[in-house]
Amino acid sequence: MQTLKHNNTLKTIGHILLFLLFAFSVQAQTKTEVILLGTGTPYPDPSASGPATVVKVGDRVFLFDAGAGVMRKVNAAGLPLSGPEAVFFTHLHSDHTLGYADLILTTWIMRRTKALQAYGPHGLKSMTRHLLLAFAEDIDIRTKGLEREVPGGYRVDVHEITEGVVYERDGVRVTAIVVPHGSWKEAYGYRVDTPDRSIVISGDTAPSKNLMAASQGVDVLVHEVYLSRGVKVEDRPGGEFWPEYMRKFHTSELELGSLANLAKPKLLLLTHIIRFGGTDEEIISGIRKAGFTGDVIAGTDLGRY
Repeated sequence: MQTLKHNNTLKTIGHILLFLLFAFSVQAQTKTEVILLGTGTPYPDPSASGPATVVKVGDRVFLFDAGAGVMRKVNAAGLPLSGPEAVFFTHLHSDHTLGYADLILTTWIMRRTKALQAYGPHGLKSMTRHLLLAFAEDIDIRTKGLEREVPGGYRVDVHEITEGVVYERDGVRVTAIVVPHGSWKEAYGYRVDTPDRSIVISGDTAPSKNLMAASQGVDVLVHEVYLSRGVKVEDRPGGEFWPEYMRKFHTSELELGSLANLAKPKLLLLTHIIRFGGTDEEIISGIRKAGFTGDVIAGTDLGRY
């Protein structure tokens, strides 16, 4: 009788261990991390590539924006050269899209065989069509010449979006958030919900109530920022409009601190940092003065969080 009870106990322990092993295996497969491929601005800083952020869920890669140098940083981060599961554009400013042709063509050359799934504002279809037209000679030679690239492997399925859920598959949901970015008719932030984390990516935006609402208690808020004390009229054509431009298009460290204080993300991750000759410490100090006491990190290219 005791032997039977002992065997049943061992079986129960074995079942528990198998369940825990399965749970840990699932958790490992769905581990989510944020990778900043590019944290730069239109200024061609050699240490900061154009805006590009990856949300990596297990082996799945989701790319947000494709600034200059994106595929070099994809390689440096050890991500698949055949491309992401999907790319999402916040808006169509050149610094966020200069790497789009690179993404389309290099992933094809690196053996992408399926159409790239691209999501973004209206105008993305036209941009994609014109980029493929601009590289028509290259595509023709690579397809018919000795390279023998996969015919049609350069294809892109473009999804022009509106606010709301724009992507949902196998436990990953991406929601577009309308944000104000100056004169742009359409600009979006994105919220990404995965099995183990919630992430909001601001894109370029002035302070946004929509974004604040979507960011309540998220694990990571990836947000652009500029140093307010550096904003002044500049001695150049159009320089007199610079303070107005910054107010309408971007978010200062004081505004971001106030927003983050209300949203209370577990981590505030700064990107697209416009320093105006100041320092990251000054920006973080301003965020603190505005009330946010949580974790803040000034992001760097190839940082993983």
